[in-house]
Amino acid sequence: MNGDVTQIFFIVVSGIILMLLMCSFIVVMVLLHRQQQFRNRQKMDQLKGEYERTILGVEKEIQEQTLSYIGQELHDNLGQILSLTKLTLSRPDPENFSEGKKLINQAIKEVRSLSKSLNLDWVKEVQLSQFIQGELQKIENSGFSKTLFETNLEHLELEQDKKVVLIRIIQECLNNTMKHAEPELITILLREENNTLTLILKDDGKGFHVAEDHSGMGLHNLKSRIETIGGTLNISSIIGIGTEIKLLLPIE
Repeated sequence: MNGDVTQIFFIVVSGIILMLLMCSFIVVMVLLHRQQQFRNRQKMDQLKGEYERTILGVEKEIQEQTLSYIGQELHDNLGQILSLTKLTLSRPDPENFSEGKKLINQAIKEVRSLSKSLNLDWVKEVQLSQFIQGELQKIENSGFSKTLFETNLEHLELEQDKKVVLIRIIQECLNNTMKHAEPELITILLREENNTLTLILKDDGKGFHVAEDHSGMGLHNLKSRIETIGGTLNISSIIGIGTEIKLLLPIE
């Protein structure tokens, strides 16, 4: 009889211990799950904050770049037109008066064009291919080097934030090329295949050692920015041959 009681007591105690262990296991799993959820929320908040900082920083840089361009245009282009207008109108004859009116109309057109660039509304309206063509045309007009643009895209719909980041990356790459590469030809290829946008910027300039990154944190910043919008960036360069920057961005 005592043996039966002992056996029942052992079974009950074992059951209680097993139940406590199962409860403890469940509690631990719940706590671990909540910790994982908390870490995931922290990571998502961090990624969101990094994304927002990147977009704000890029927008600020584009505005600064635009203001610099406007200042240069006011000094070199519009200033020259107005000076020529003043010189033309200083000689009062019908032919000069007609030419002066043309110059004034040209100056008004230039002012209107520049005023549209003072905010980022143009980013919403411009196609990426149009922007690239415009930037390359500026380089050619300056006499810096020859340029070439090839694309298989007639129309590309991009989210504005992604377009802003791509525009800034293109500006930064072209600026670095003009500062350091001394090329004779700058080439940009823009393609879309299998829901992936491919952008390749090439030059036949001096080249550099990619591992050393002569532009300080420039390459790191470029890679960080494209990664923020879900893309990747690869850079290859050969001394005396040139540099190629390849961006891949998944798109819908």
